[in-house]
Amino acid sequence: MKQVEIFTDGACSGNPGPGGWGAILRYNEHEKEISGGEAVTTNNRMEISAVIGALSLLKEPCNVTLYSDSQYVCNALKLGWAKKWKANGWMRNKKEKALNPELWDKLLSLCDIHNVDVVWVKGHAGHPENERCDRLAVAEAHKFSKA
Repeated sequence: MKQVEIFTDGACSGNPGPGGWGAILRYNEHEKEISGGEAVTTNNRMEISAVIGALSLLKEPCNVTLYSDSQYVCNALKLGWAKKWKANGWMRNKKEKALNPELWDKLLSLCDIHNVDVVWVKGHAGHPENERCDRLAVAEAHKFSKA
């Protein structure tokens, strides 16, 4: 299987508010930047959307190293929280519903196709790809704040 690196970040101006996400996909010497956003969203939705956007571009099953500064995304995938929420009918526990179930469902489906290794990186700490993703995400969020 091909080895792909994916770097992602999400941003939101207000929470909720206008938001954006950015991702970089790297396969050997090839790189692709993608981004998107929404007029009214949350930071966590943008973090998840970045990963979905990137994984959705892969045309065949791949070994993926995913770099994210989102503890929410990293822990939900790495520690199996999202799978547990799904198994429990999208409940975090007996009283609390899991947030963003439609995004998590889509992301889990993509993770079933690819072998995804999740790596947490500290945000705003000089990690070059994370900083680039942040700039992409912020630029997308600004598109909606000017509307």
